[in-house]
Amino acid sequence: MKHCFTTRNGNIDINCERGEAVSRLRPFYEQAIDALGFSPRNFVSLEQVHGDKVIVIESPNTSTQPFTEADGLVTFKSNILLGIFVADCCAVFITDIYGKGVSVVHSGKKGSELSIIKNAIMKFNDHGIPSSDLLVQLSPCIRPPNYEVDFVNTIFEDCISCGVAKASIYIDSRCTSQHLDLFYSYRMEQGKTGRMLAMIGKR
Repeated sequence: MKHCFTTRNGNIDINCERGEAVSRLRPFYEQAIDALGFSPRNFVSLEQVHGDKVIVIESPNTSTQPFTEADGLVTFKSNILLGIFVADCCAVFITDIYGKGVSVVHSGKKGSELSIIKNAIMKFNDHGIPSSDLLVQLSPCIRPPNYEVDFVNTIFEDCISCGVAKASIYIDSRCTSQHLDLFYSYRMEQGKTGRMLAMIGKR
């Protein structure tokens, strides 16, 4: 299993809207994909909508665009790299101790309120993987007092309620809004900023 959470690239001007920022950062993202040992042809991402939909990916072929309007990805196949983009929201990585499956989920205020993490965990359960076998990592994200909602706590409690062991949940406590040297922050930069790319895949 390989995973990555890109940080800020200070050499690329991202004082622009999301689409243009992501376009400018694409070569940087492709370097990260290559460093993980994958090809952009095997990379799958989403049109994120702050919802609760989680999709199981069987093939990296996205030519027909079936993976739109969702916020979570899961695969039980090898050589598929899953990716989601964040800039204050939390990227949640999930795998199991035997490496049977991997997942990455975009969970901010709305997604956490909708319990998207529970939906991702259920995909593992549906494939015969018990919650007690899962490992969960939460990325840096915006936190109180710099944001009005502690959605990290919601994600944590949802994992526990689904049967994930407390000792198997890892939280990076850094607040994206307070570390602009390392991360992009949608709130602090008023929407005109880049995105961190969270990726996970099975080799």
